[in-house]
Amino acid sequence: MPAMIVIPARFNSTRLPGKPLLNRTGKYLIQHVVEQASQAKLADRVVVATDDQRIFAAVESFGGHCELTQSTHLSGTDRIAEVAARAAFARYDIVVNVQGDEPEIAPELIDDLIAACSTPSTGMSTASAPVASQQELLSPNVVKVVCDQQSRAMYFSRSVIPFDREGDIKSPADLGGYYQKHLGIYAYRRDVLLQLAAAPPCHLECVEKLEQLRALYLGHKILVIRTNNAPHGIDTPSDYEAFVARRSLV
Repeated sequence: MPAMIVIPARFNSTRLPGKPLLNRTGKYLIQHVVEQASQAKLADRVVVATDDQRIFAAVESFGGHCELTQSTHLSGTDRIAEVAARAAFARYDIVVNVQGDEPEIAPELIDDLIAACSTPSTGMSTASAPVASQQELLSPNVVKVVCDQQSRAMYFSRSVIPFDREGDIKSPADLGGYYQKHLGIYAYRRDVLLQLAAAPPCHLECVEKLEQLRALYLGHKILVIRTNNAPHGIDTPSDYEAFVARRSLV
């Protein structure tokens, strides 16, 4: 099934304004993301989606493909759905949402998500990794996910789920792989993506500020692929400093 990767990118990040255009490594941050995503073997095309002319110009400058979108989108899902709905991309049955601040996303993980959506029973897939510390477990900025026995998501939350009623989890060493943090990458069947974008936000989504809850609310099954290779997302200046340091060692 033909697959494309769409990377939503916006300029006005609250904690790190202008994030896609940071370039202390000699390349724009968004260029690192495009180059990493382009290594996925099962995707035929990589497109950046933005409403910002500066990002558009930057992507064009390094030979990437960028699509301008509306500025009113409330989520990355809505932004990539606008691109996927265009006639030029109608041939792609699977659309992957790779966050614009994930310059170290594993191409193999992208391929795994695409492969999962190639089966008729899976309309949407995402990924999780073990919670690494008690700090991560308690942080509302780290989204947790619980799954059923078939690795389908039951719920996502900024709270600790499941709640440890008996208090058995006393240290990070006790966590093992039991608690899973959600990684913000998704693959969709095209029809599922367009249906999600057309639906209004549900109450759970508005309360938790987690757009994937809309899919669960509408009854879609989300296959969650576990990985031990969680990428280092760039959310803060210190995250970017650490990324620059890692790149200097390459």
